[in-house]
Amino acid sequence: MEAVLARMRALDERLPPQDGVAVFNGVYLTVTQTLHRRIERGGFPAPRAARTLGVRFAERYLAAVESAADGHRAVPACWRPLFQYRRHPGVRPLQHALAGINAHIGHDLALAVVSTCRALDCAPAALEADFDRVGDTLVTLEERIREDLMPGPDLLEIADPLTHLLGSWSLDRARSGAWAAARLLWTLRRSPDLAQEFTESLDAGVGLVSRCLLTPLPAPLPTRSPCPALFAPHDRAS
Repeated sequence: MEAVLARMRALDERLPPQDGVAVFNGVYLTVTQTLHRRIERGGFPAPRAARTLGVRFAERYLAAVESAADGHRAVPACWRPLFQYRRHPGVRPLQHALAGINAHIGHDLALAVVSTCRALDCAPAALEADFDRVGDTLVTLEERIREDLMPGPDLLEIADPLTHLLGSWSLDRARSGAWAAARLLWTLRRSPDLAQEFTESLDAGVGLVSRCLLTPLPAPLPTRSPCPALFAPHDRAS
């Protein structure tokens, strides 16, 4: 896991802070460091399995970053919106963070579970306890992410649409969907054509959700003085 952490830290140093990919990378780096510490401290029942899952999970995100930087390799549909809107002035940091989490949990996690099962020669059920602990860590951090990146009182003009937009997405639901998708893909492992069709459909569907999460929002309106016609005292005849 140290190798993928080093790659994320290198990205953190290289990307400008306002870049949407940098926002997600900072969040994911924190999550991965937390998971790594918990694994090393014995917080997972099967540390080898948890470590393998964590590495294969992270490698899918890093592969998407490399594909986008290369310019000649196809970026998975789930990640395309984040790379397309990474510098859009109407997209807020919280949107970038959650769109990246949506892509990574909604699509990459299921594929990482299947890849881990193949590597360890086990069924998904053998990873369920570690999967749940990873998910619990992510859910715990989600609230902190929302608090840290939510606009402050000076941006109340955008807070309402932002709250409405992001309130429609749930990490817990995304995690449950990823587990169901992993189990289905494992069942389809002997039907590669069906598995590929399902994977492509999953990729496209998650990408659509990410695009919605990255809907540009209006800039906050300038503060205006109260209208004199409404608030000035009426003139009285002397």
